[in-house]
Amino acid sequence: MHPTVCELSLRVRYAETDAMGIVHHRNYFVWFEAGRVEYMRRMGSNYAEIEKGGQFFAVSEVGARYLAPAHFDDLVIIRTWVVEVRSRSIAFNYEVVRAATGQTLVTGFTRHVCIDREGRVTAIPAQVRELLASASGHRDGM
Repeated sequence: MHPTVCELSLRVRYAETDAMGIVHHRNYFVWFEAGRVEYMRRMGSNYAEIEKGGQFFAVSEVGARYLAPAHFDDLVIIRTWVVEVRSRSIAFNYEVVRAATGQTLVTGFTRHVCIDREGRVTAIPAQVRELLASASGHRDGM
């Protein structure tokens, strides 16, 4: 079974570019977050509701591989999918592509640990974990 992939389209804003006219590397992490939030929403959950319940997904690891630059006014697609769900952690992968050509610009990942309001590691709420595990295409680590 293949994982569910969420696609989010964004147009590069001038403020996201650097002196060389290309998207500054820090913005890809912001785009990863936008993709992750949209992914959760489309799967039937969302960060706001989870946080109201007292759980938060703290980033524990992040990485990106830059393959080609994006420029001001480019339309890009952020693809997001879950690669691992465990009782207290989750991992996402990302791909940013140029909409006009399909060229992959950046690939990346984030890993998250679920914490409570006091910052203690806690279990991902069961309904959220089940939802994400089914969308990831496997139930490993449950």
